Amino acid sequence: MTKRPVNWIGSSLEDLRAMPEEVQDEIGFALYFAQVGETHRSAKHMKGMPGVYEIVSDFNTDTFRAVYIVRFEDAVYVLHAFQKKSHKGAQVPKRDRELIEKRLAELVAEQKARKRAC
Repeated sequence: MTKRPVNWIGSSLEDLRAMPEEVQDEIGFALYFAQVGETHRSAKHMKGMPGVYEIVSDFNTDTFRAVYIVRFEDAVYVLHAFQKKSHKGAQVPKRDRELIEKRLAELVAEQKARKRAC
């Protein structure tokens, strides 16, 4: 079994570390599944973003999320980790979605540049 490393983009690792320990454990376990090529039950595809998954962890009355991508073979990339504060259903708040899209675009550009350099 090959286990891919986890690479943290931007402040995602610090953001995760600021979450309750139980949330960190659940998200960490779900990321382990991604590392070995599987999908944890708390992870689901993000609409409109191929290869991007969202882990949802409910703790007390709060909802926490971590967004990662498995599209690239070299690693699992965590794009964002945040506490969902919006009360508009399951939708990702606009500010968080924009940050995810920005980090994803930067990662895709970096991966393309790396391929050209090889």
